Amino acid sequence: MDRPHLSDTEKRDWLRLIRSENIGPITFHNILRYYGTAAKAIEAVPAMARRAGARRQIRLASRDSVDREWTALRKLGVGLIAWGEPGYPLRLMQLDDAPPLLAAKGDPAIAESDGIAIVGARNASAIGQRFTKDLAASLCRTGFTVVSGLARGIDRAAHEGALAAKGRSIAFIGTGIDVIFPPENAALFERMAEDGLIMAEMPVGTPALAQNFPRRNRLISGASLGVVVIEAAMKSGSLITARMAAEQGREVMAVPGSPLDPRCHGSNDLIRQGATLVEKVEDILAVVAPQTEMRHSEGLQMPARIAYAGEDDLDRAHAELDRLLSPSPVLIDDLIRLSGMPSALVQMALTEKELTGQLQRHPGGKVSAA
Repeated sequence: MDRPHLSDTEKRDWLRLIRSENIGPITFHNILRYYGTAAKAIEAVPAMARRAGARRQIRLASRDSVDREWTALRKLGVGLIAWGEPGYPLRLMQLDDAPPLLAAKGDPAIAESDGIAIVGARNASAIGQRFTKDLAASLCRTGFTVVSGLARGIDRAAHEGALAAKGRSIAFIGTGIDVIFPPENAALFERMAEDGLIMAEMPVGTPALAQNFPRRNRLISGASLGVVVIEAAMKSGSLITARMAAEQGREVMAVPGSPLDPRCHGSNDLIRQGATLVEKVEDILAVVAPQTEMRHSEGLQMPARIAYAGEDDLDRAHAELDRLLSPSPVLIDDLIRLSGMPSALVQMALTEKELTGQLQRHPGGKVSAA
């Protein structure tokens, strides 16, 4: 697959579009496919909002705010890698909600390799951390990249095990690329920036906010062939990552732990539900071997541009969707079938409704009226 670089001008337009109000990754990709370039999409946003019945203008990110973020990244020596460019994680590109841009600190070439994610408890036991380091080192020696989130406990042990084995490791963080969290991982952060790769979706300066970490977790699982969970309580972020992995079609694996340790109840439950039990690196290799035999680029193509339908067609699509949508989630495929309209037209009308806050997306390709 041809993976050209964007010009700086194009990349700044992408940055302005994704930082604008109500424009998340799915909306970004849909309108980019429709209008062809971010510059044309930015020009079209006011008309899109009017057509969808917005009661006020959508606030586009200002050029000044984009300039400030761009300058800050340059001062940090950090590059922005766009979806489709070399250095963007290949498997992450398969996701509908893949970040249009990722800030990258370290060696972007690492993102091209096959990754296995290791996640688990922040308050991990000594034996759990020891096992994690050994498992990460073994994965690296077999040619895999270890992916995690640079958090306390299991995440930290996974990165340390990979680096100790002179292997590759990627950290997806839930803050800005310039924010080290937790602070005690400062030395590890610098080692990862030197010998590994750190990637962030959030803007420069974004602090550690609880609502951003589930978004980060989808990147950990999405960039990997599978996720190994080590020591996870019943209500933990690691189980969120495991659920996202399953939704993304990734392998879910877990290391069994003592039934007397609450930190292991969630990971043990994953095994009970069908996750692959992992006691040694060979257990992981047996599960992911079929996937590693596939060409990396298989199934990864730039999305085709959608032919512009015209305002009359979109007005008609909005009227039909207003009739079909309700507060109860419904499959987008059902909306396409019931409306009798082309898929591209329905998708664009849904995107415009999402842009104006009238639509909510749900897992499994479902949407509802907001």
